[in-house]
Amino acid sequence: MTGMADSSSAVQMRRWTRQEYDRMIEAGVLTPEDRVELIEGEILTMTPQGSAHFTAISLAQEALRAAVGPEFHVRTQGPLALGSASEPEPDIAIVGGKVRDYRDHHPASAVLVIEIADSSIVHDREDKGSLYARFGIPEYWLVNLPERVIEVYRDREPEERARFGWRYRPVERYSAGDIIVPATLPGARMAVADLLP
Repeated sequence: MTGMADSSSAVQMRRWTRQEYDRMIEAGVLTPEDRVELIEGEILTMTPQGSAHFTAISLAQEALRAAVGPEFHVRTQGPLALGSASEPEPDIAIVGGKVRDYRDHHPASAVLVIEIADSSIVHDREDKGSLYARFGIPEYWLVNLPERVIEVYRDREPEERARFGWRYRPVERYSAGDIIVPATLPGARMAVADLLP
């Protein structure tokens, strides 16, 4: 057909800012039932939680509350305000301060982020790992449910092939008999078995 423009060149994805995203939540356009998060301007649907996933979140929350000191707060599935276009909701985030410190705003960083992964493992490892590295999260743990290991990522570096231009260097893997000492939480020791369902 002549005279018709290529429709694919006229279509562009609409990117959202954190401010726009938060206004959609406040207006009720997005609700908790929608289970979405903002990742670099894209509103992504989160996968539904299976029982093993939820159990792992609960176990991590209990173990971390016992291990972190009073200067830190354990947030479960709460948003992090990363830059102007990302508001991920990690399964667990250890942030400085107390609960009420975040009454009027979400934390802009964390000392440790943990994602529980089963069917979302590639997204959590590659995309979310790149996002957390880009925004300077010093330590990222991926609870790999299919393999029953915890992947610990600590060293960040720029990487042009990574989704968001950053990545963590090679991973350390811990299994059920191991102990993890978080680099960002002095004195804390975590038994991997306490975190696996």
